Parts: sequence; C-alpha cells; structure tokens
Amino acid sequence: MSAVLSPSQAAVDLAAVKGKQQAAWSAGDYAVVGTTLQIVGESLCEALDLRPGARVLDVAAGNGNATLAAARRWADVTSTDYVPSLLERGRVRAGAEGLPVKFEQADAEKLQYADASFDVVMSTFGVMFTPDQEKAAAEMARVCKPGGKIGLANWTPSSLVGELFKLIGRYLPPPAGVKPPSLWGTEERLRELFSDRLDSIAVERKEFVFRYRSAAHFLDIFRTYYGPVQKAFGALDADRQESLATDLKALAERFNRATDGALVAPGQYLEVVCVTRTSL
Repeated sequence: MSAVLSPSQAAVDLAAVKGKQQAAWSAGDYAVVGTTLQIVGESLCEALDLRPGARVLDVAAGNGNATLAAARRWADVTSTDYVPSLLERGRVRAGAEGLPVKFEQADAEKLQYADASFDVVMSTFGVMFTPDQEKAAAEMARVCKPGGKIGLANWTPSSLVGELFKLIGRYLPPPAGVKPPSLWGTEERLRELFSDRLDSIAVERKEFVFRYRSAAHFLDIFRTYYGPVQKAFGALDADRQESLATDLKALAERFNRATDGALVAPGQYLEVVCVTRTSL
C-alpha cells in the first residue's frame, strides 16, 4: 500500500526540489546562453503592446532579456530572480545602457509584492521551471492588476529544450510528483494554471533558432554554462557522461537544418499574452 503525502510533506518535498533547482541555475553561467535569447524578450514586449510608463514585473528574469526589452520601451521595470548572480548580470547590462531598472531577489512562488501592483507581469523561459506550477501561476495573476497583462515565452514539450530535459531525465529521473516544465508550453496546461483568473489568452507558436559553430560547440557551451546540464554531467560517472554527451550532440543534430557543419536548430516556444479578469 503506497503512502499518501500530507500537504505539509508535499510542501517540504517541493521546497527541497526548489533548493536543488536554485543550485543548478546558480551553477555555470546561464548568462552566456541567456544573452543569445534576447530576441524573444523583444518579441514578447511587442506582443504585449507594452506602453511607456507601464509598471512591469519580470519574474524569473535570469540575466534580464525581457527586462531590458521592456526598459527600452520606457516601462518602469522590476526585474526579479532567485539567483543573485543572474540579477547582477542583468544589472550590469542595464547600467551599460543607462536603463533605470529595479533589481530584486524574489521567489516566483511567493512574490513579495501587493495585489495588483503591476500593469504587466511577464516571464521568458523562467517561471516555467518552478516546481510548484500552480502557486507560481497564482502569484503572477495576483500581483497583476485587473485587466492587466501576463506575458510568457515557454518552450514546448517537443522543442529542442523540451527534448533536452527529457533526455536528461532518462539519465537522472526527476523527483516523483514534479510536473515537467514544458507543460507550460501547452495551451491546455496554461488554461488549467490560470483557469478563471483570465478574461482572455492568446497563444502563438514561434521559433527561436539556436546558432552554434557545430553540435560539439553547442554541447560544450551547455555543458560548461547551462546549470542544469552542468549539474547532470557532474552527477554521472565517466562512462555515463560520455554517453550523455553523445546523446546531446545527436539531439542537436536531429534539430539541425544546416548542412555546412554549423548548428542552426529551431526551438519551438509558445508566446502567450493573457488579459487578467477585470472582476472576480
């Protein structure tokens, strides 16, 4: 007979998962990979029809791609993440451009802001990695004003990154009960998460193209700088590391559309614009 976890036990388990995730994203230097994704933040801000003076919260902002895109449009931006080193990278980038952004450490599942504090709440490839998906979605909706907008960019399950995490999961199975991050890349799951908190949701499938010198270069960058991949290699013995490296290069080549030795690999994601309910 299997044991049934109490709510408190489940919360402790999720807290432990979050701690491990935070350590993973703190490893390496995600900014090396993250900076290449800048175009996604620019596209999301356009999809949101962002207005000058809008109060914007970037959740799980990483090194600040969407943050900078919003600040360039004269929005009043608060950029948050639970990894201080990533916030510092965003702060340096904003300083270089003279953009007046507020950077604050924050947990996406327990934001320190009052209800309806922001006109726009957004996240690009960030909030989707929270272990408690329901709580993170509820927090984004809570701090967004009635009639405000929630903007998201989330990798789909069949994308290059979605498949990358499935591959890692075959070597290091994720904790039982933790839902795959790529579920945020499905309209069905988004409707479940935000349920009756929205007046509307618009979803568009888009592609970000990963461009590297080769599949081997892609592997080297992700193994060195992308925390979850770096941690996965660190947890395996030498033989399993070699096997994972071979599988990751093969995965990259499966998505590759280049024929000249370079890697040009489209990665599908959902660009999402939600309008929060004006009345409850």
